[in-house]
Amino acid sequence: MEKNQGPNEREHTTMKIGIIGAGQIGGTLTRRLTALGHQVAVSNSRDPETLADLATETGATAVWANQAANDADLVIVSIPQKNVPDLAGDLLAGAEPGTPVIETNNYYPKQRDGLIQEIESGTPESVWVAKHLGVPVVKVFNGIWWKHLLNRGKPQGAEGRIALPIAGADGPAKQAAFALVEELGFDAVDGGTLEESWRQQPGTPVYGHDYGIDETITALAATEPDRPEEFKA
Repeated sequence: MEKNQGPNEREHTTMKIGIIGAGQIGGTLTRRLTALGHQVAVSNSRDPETLADLATETGATAVWANQAANDADLVIVSIPQKNVPDLAGDLLAGAEPGTPVIETNNYYPKQRDGLIQEIESGTPESVWVAKHLGVPVVKVFNGIWWKHLLNRGKPQGAEGRIALPIAGADGPAKQAAFALVEELGFDAVDGGTLEESWRQQPGTPVYGHDYGIDETITALAATEPDRPEEFKA
């Protein structure tokens, strides 16, 4: 991890970030994080050559999925929920123990993923992901439209700044997620433990809304545990 500081800038910490998944959220984070000066290794489920355009555009390094986490300071997993078991095996083998892992996934049974029985039976989506990855995860970036993630970041204190809920165990990984959200131009809101991450799943009051801090806290508190019919298999 390196620290860079321009002549008129506050100190900026440059991280090595591995992004697994180059869809709308993964690709957007690749663009945003490279623009902030981070070293990004990005992958999808196919050959790195399929990411040549994204790598050329952003300066990120395209790699195989099982290489993205190698020596990373932070890892972001952003893949279709149904693909998690197929990719989980050695996905994080190259990461040091304790490396923060952020996951942005959503379960869309009717729209994309089909039936995942454990989730249907009440296991929160991110708890299920953590189980398959074999490491603790922090959930964030799952409920914001990718175009707003790309273009709506604002300086701290700016009017209309969007707040993003973050669920996970208290500790360094959650702190890293808070810092990353703030650096990207959004207000970080504590969404509770990973077991409470159902409060920001698809169909909940906070999902898909560009709320500020107070509205986000209110929406999280108002959420009912039963999954809406639209997001049941």
